[in-house]
Amino acid sequence: MPWIDAIAADAVEEEDVIRWDHAGRAFVIIHGPDGQYYCTDGLCTHEQVHLSDGLVLDFEIECPKHNGVFDYRSGKALRAPACDHLGTYDTKLEGGRVYVLVP
Repeated sequence: MPWIDAIAADAVEEEDVIRWDHAGRAFVIIHGPDGQYYCTDGLCTHEQVHLSDGLVLDFEIECPKHNGVFDYRSGKALRAPACDHLGTYDTKLEGGRVYVLVP
């Protein structure tokens, strides 16, 4: 699997989220409070709403529709109505760009 050049690192502020579409799929890239970048599936597992409009606080992202919450580091669903976990994808920062390893 090749690393995919996704976004400029400065395209997303710390504790914020940006949508990234690749190969017909929606993802989100989140800049965590630890300075790291994280990538998960871009749609809530409850009703397929785009998480890019969600609220990021600490290491959690909240779905904008029904307030399901996920830990974006692990993808784990933390609050109903979200029950299924998100897929997560490795990221790396190189030359001011965020790269994602997507299968």
